[in-house]
Amino acid sequence: MDTLKKMLDMGRPIMAPLAFNPLSARIAQDAGMDALYLGGGALGYLKVGTEANLSLTEMAQLGIEIRAKSDLPLILDGQCGWGDAMHLSHAIQVAEAAGFAAIEIEDQVVPKRAHHHAGVEHLVSADEMAEKISTAVSSRRGDELLIIARTNAARIEGIDGAMRRAEAYREAGADLLFVVPSKPSDVAVTGKRLGAPLMFMAVGAEPSGGLTIGEMYELGYRIFVDSMSPMMSTYAALSANYRQIREHADQSSVYAMPDMGNLQRQIHDTIGLDALLEIERRTVEAGADTARARPHWVAEDGPDKE
Repeated sequence: MDTLKKMLDMGRPIMAPLAFNPLSARIAQDAGMDALYLGGGALGYLKVGTEANLSLTEMAQLGIEIRAKSDLPLILDGQCGWGDAMHLSHAIQVAEAAGFAAIEIEDQVVPKRAHHHAGVEHLVSADEMAEKISTAVSSRRGDELLIIARTNAARIEGIDGAMRRAEAYREAGADLLFVVPSKPSDVAVTGKRLGAPLMFMAVGAEPSGGLTIGEMYELGYRIFVDSMSPMMSTYAALSANYRQIREHADQSSVYAMPDMGNLQRQIHDTIGLDALLEIERRTVEAGADTARARPHWVAEDGPDKE
């Protein structure tokens, strides 16, 4: 498996969708993704809060759990580095030890505020952020952990202000730049002015100003992150499922999910159940006289992998 750093030279876009637990990471890997993004916004929602409530420790632990089950490079949403330059230095060391391929750092105040989700930005000065980026770079043990500098300044200072900040962050040593656009046309302006390597994040309808991924690649965008649609899809599916369970209970019946057996087999394939069973057959199950029962969700004429 190539590192994220090597992937930047592949000559094609790097697709890095959100992964919020090991199962979502494995599904994304099976779907052919290049990398993964451990996003604070979605994970905050998953914990019924916001990314402002997430700690470095829990993000690092979840990163370890994801990397244990997926070979794909994992990008950490590092918020604002969980503090000033000194705290960020610690965050870099933890991210490196946890095996992240990159960390995204943004120029917001700390502690991060929930108002970010309502479109209200609280920016630190460009000088303070540049110093944090410089500290992040110097705190790495090696150069495999990529430093992604993010700015939301276009929403407050306009695209010119955001460009000046991004240029300062690149000069401070950032490996990639991520400029959040305030309007779709900012995407092309950013590419033309800054050039590669840039990161792009899809968070809403028509965020690219009508540009295709190929056109954006030519402008310098290299990593394409979908930070939210996997979470929204999960939310929609769970909402529908729980409503169906409730409705059937109100009708004094039991809800039976269609195709449960096939879905169960797909999950078994995703988690690698056959390999786990084989280990048990060679060890604790060897010679054991164990009664076997067919799982209730498997049809009588269905396949029996045992």
